[in-house]
Amino acid sequence: KDVILTVLPIIDDFERAFKASGDEDGAKEEGFGLIYQKLLNSLQQRGLKKMDAIGEVFDTEYHEALTEIPAPSEDQKGKIIDVIENGYYMNDKIIRYAKVVVGK
Repeated sequence: KDVILTVLPIIDDFERAFKASGDEDGAKEEGFGLIYQKLLNSLQQRGLKKMDAIGEVFDTEYHEALTEIPAPSEDQKGKIIDVIENGYYMNDKIIRYAKVVVGK
């Protein structure tokens, strides 16, 4: 668990890099994608599972609200609008809570 917790910020950085990538030919992004997938697959084989949070009802047992924003629609009130950092399970036990934005 301790080793995986030290690697999770690296996975976060990969995900942020994909969002910010301005690589026109896609070669760098493809290379990063291969490394990211290899790392993620290795961790998943050892019991790591990403928490799905977007659209879920906010629950303090699984999520940490960083902020609230006005909900885009009435049915999204009290639900997760965005994920700042993904939460993770290891062998069905929460090892990191998802840091989220909640609609109010």
